[in-house]
Amino acid sequence: MTETVSRPTLEAVAARAGVSRATVSRVVNGGDGVREPLAERVRRAVEELGYVPNQAARSLVTRRHDAVAVVIAEPETRVFADPFFAHQLRGISKELTAHDSQLVLLLTEGRDDHARVARYLAGGHVDGALVFSLHLDDPLPGLIHGAGVPTVFGGRPDWGGSDRESVYVDCDNRGGARQAVRHLIGLGRTRIAHITGALDQTSAVDRLDGFRDVVGDVDPALVAEGDFTPSGGERAMRELLERRPDVDAVFVANDLSALGVLRVLREAGRRVPEDVAVIGFDDMLPIAEQTDPPLTTVRQDIEEMGRLMARMLIRGLEGGRGTDTDPERSGVVLPTTVVVRGSA
Repeated sequence: MTETVSRPTLEAVAARAGVSRATVSRVVNGGDGVREPLAERVRRAVEELGYVPNQAARSLVTRRHDAVAVVIAEPETRVFADPFFAHQLRGISKELTAHDSQLVLLLTEGRDDHARVARYLAGGHVDGALVFSLHLDDPLPGLIHGAGVPTVFGGRPDWGGSDRESVYVDCDNRGGARQAVRHLIGLGRTRIAHITGALDQTSAVDRLDGFRDVVGDVDPALVAEGDFTPSGGERAMRELLERRPDVDAVFVANDLSALGVLRVLREAGRRVPEDVAVIGFDDMLPIAEQTDPPLTTVRQDIEEMGRLMARMLIRGLEGGRGTDTDPERSGVVLPTTVVVRGSA
């Protein structure tokens, strides 16, 4: 058995600081109207006594929970196997920590989880939500809108309405794809194939469109559908070699898929980059640096995307208005750049 230690109260802090309980409450909850000398005495008393605010009571005063839901529309087996999500979560966590806010992670294993997530968000447990890896037929955007929770999306939205109606952060997927293909053309490659990501996600569609922008009239045999996974990359590369064994370059929709591509090319006796040049997308470290040969890829700042999503949400909350109604913060698209290594 352990003895219960009584927690310091607002009254104790007030007595130590020599001020009223109301003054302590305003300082602790971030209110205005307290002169700095008094506020400093309160902060010193809080530190000396080890006072920790009661979150439930504080929420009644501030109408804030200091918690943000991060909703990833993928099963946990995908989330914990793909370092993309780790990079994005790290950026989100850093920004939320800097604002003394907690991260609540919500995953969706299947359709049954969507209603559960919507109920949680509507239940007043969090101040807002950060949502990413949505699929085109996903009901989550509508459910989240119905819950009335301020939300920032990761990735360009495309669920039937105007993009301007939603706040989002994305990278220049289409422009990055153009950069990748132009790099391959600059190497003298003429039979350039593309392995897509999951085409029910806007990032994959935009990268495919960027490929087509440069290549023009694309031979359908040079496009194979993947799913952003190594196994999907393997399957798609085998299809390409069967249909077009003369392929001399491949633009792959992400670095994880490129792992599978490199494996299949090695098994087929194709040298990279001498026979087939390979370029990925993401610049997922340390993966891109540790492939054999090291992977040339299109860099997007995944961690910064996470930080920016959290920052936009917090600014919207601090401004006292929902982020989805702020015309100055509808969508942000971050630039991409080609990082040249050994594979192309």
